[in-house]
Amino acid sequence: MAPRPTRSLRHEYELFVEQEIENYKESVPRNVLLGIGDDAVAAMLKQQQLALTELLVWEEVDRIIFKRLRLPSYATWRRRRVKLIEELRRPEHWGLRPDHALVRALPNTDGHVLVAGADDDVASLYLAANGCDVTISGEAEIVERVMQAAIEAGLGQRVHAQIGDLATFSPRSPLSAVVVSPAALEGLSAEERARVIESLQSATMDGGIHLVHMLATSSKSGAGTSLSLDELRSRYRGWSVSVERAESGGTGGGSGVGASSKSKTFLARKGAA
Repeated sequence: MAPRPTRSLRHEYELFVEQEIENYKESVPRNVLLGIGDDAVAAMLKQQQLALTELLVWEEVDRIIFKRLRLPSYATWRRRRVKLIEELRRPEHWGLRPDHALVRALPNTDGHVLVAGADDDVASLYLAANGCDVTISGEAEIVERVMQAAIEAGLGQRVHAQIGDLATFSPRSPLSAVVVSPAALEGLSAEERARVIESLQSATMDGGIHLVHMLATSSKSGAGTSLSLDELRSRYRGWSVSVERAESGGTGGGSGVGASSKSKTFLARKGAA
């Protein structure tokens, strides 16, 4: 299933052109802009405009800058953009193998996904590139980094920030999937985890999935903070549950979705009520 765009490519192209022109205006001295303004007025006088308004002058200035920057036509830009969109949809682009649990569990979706506590941007950007509306929840530094990466990839319209932990998160729309790192749950007490998981389960649509990537060396920093597979299994009674080794995943390291073989992926799918 192709991603469902939230705005047309034509509109996206217009925003691209507008941004490039504004960037140029901010990068040159005032005397250069005044010179372009003079060129615009001279060009319009040759066209025998009936009314030489400020709006018309600025439109002509933008046309002159468009030519000077040699910006691509819509047809050329569209070909490039469509090619890039197809590339971003490939799991390999993000360091994920086709048999990764995230790829297999969500091969085609355009629903609302929560990605919580991930210390990399792979899950968020891969899902956004494949049509999901993604909310990222976590510490400000992580959220800002993922948002910047999404904007640079042209996916900013699909990724939304939610700074804070899962204890303060309240789903605003039904979820089709939840992707959680251990850190997002281990920072909570056992009681808070139970409440959070129950809330996310209630907000998840039938057929939706919850994916928790777990390091083999889970935190043991204090009583009630570590997260175990037994606890997860007990919280997901009535769901279809599987536990997989993460070596079937991507090439990256760390505790994100592309982690090393010293980790497991807990996957639970919600059945019909």
